[in-house]
Amino acid sequence: QIDLDNTRITAPRDGRLGEVTVRQGQQAAVGTQFMALVPDVVWVTANMKETQMRDVRVGQPVEITVDALGGRVLTGKVERISPATGSEFSVIRPDNATGNFTKVAQRIPVRIAVDPGQEGVERLSPGMSVTARIKVKA
Repeated sequence: QIDLDNTRITAPRDGRLGEVTVRQGQQAAVGTQFMALVPDVVWVTANMKETQMRDVRVGQPVEITVDALGGRVLTGKVERISPATGSEFSVIRPDNATGNFTKVAQRIPVRIAVDPGQEGVERLSPGMSVTARIKVKA
């Protein structure tokens, strides 16, 4: 009981619990993941082909079509462009040193902030399928 009375768990940000993996009274080691937190801030990660990136810049407007909302179109802005392709961060990176080189367009993660206050934003969940269209020309 003393351990329980001296325990306090706080989340690093506002959000909703997606999964809880422990129960009251259960012993846990330092660094054990207790739960998955889904942040309240909504964003989309669009894995764009490198051939599509020439004119993409932070701050550009984006139209986001959401399959789960019957094709409703939401708006957002390009918030961040990854400094490396997705394959650079994968567990098993492609090895082209063998001489069997086939050029494949790499994907670059682009984080798109969804504009708050739009109808349907609260129904978005991590892992949903969307189509993002970045407006690169005004």
